[in-house]
Amino acid sequence: MTDRTDGAVPPALREVLGQARSLDLLGPMALDEQVDHALGFAHAFEQARADDPTPGRWLDLGSGGGLPGLVLAQYWPSTPAVLLDSAERRTTFLAEASAELGWAERVQVIRARAEDAGSLDSDLRALFDVVWARSFGSPPVTAECAAPFLKPGGLLVVSEPPGPGQAVARWPRDGLAQLGQEPLTTVGGRFGYQVILQATACPQRFPRRSGVATKRPVYRVSAG
Repeated sequence: MTDRTDGAVPPALREVLGQARSLDLLGPMALDEQVDHALGFAHAFEQARADDPTPGRWLDLGSGGGLPGLVLAQYWPSTPAVLLDSAERRTTFLAEASAELGWAERVQVIRARAEDAGSLDSDLRALFDVVWARSFGSPPVTAECAAPFLKPGGLLVVSEPPGPGQAVARWPRDGLAQLGQEPLTTVGGRFGYQVILQATACPQRFPRRSGVATKRPVYRVSAG
């Protein structure tokens, strides 16, 4: 783990996150709690990659108001990143925030559906070492939309609800295998995170066109 102080953000970033809250781009959780939750993604990655705890290029899937993406961009200040979201209002805010923080050359904001951004002819396909997903969708939808962006050996880190024994039901090995993925570890504590390994390249048939993953998920989440 790095020597940065947990929960600490500089005033400029705190102001930007406050702007996101005032625009109703963040959830109801207290801002300090949301920052700590965002930092938890970094700590989950560091636990999973203890031998190499600094990621290469990463992508925040459905970045919304910038959590965890903006906090992680501060946490790893030299790592190139993409904040991906499909909404014009959110991506406009993120682009302005990135410029205000001096990150415009390092942090790219892209407005697109994940299914389009990860398509076979996209420059983003198999480009990333890590994908973060805070509240993107159901486990099978998140897994399918994230897989095309990941290099083999890359990691998907997903925020997980609390409670023991849910990971096996939500992230089954057989289901993930269809996407070239496998469950790696579950990180608990104050917040929960599931880490998924992109064991092999995502099959070319994924992602399917927009909406299909929701209507016909690659696997069904069991009751656990």
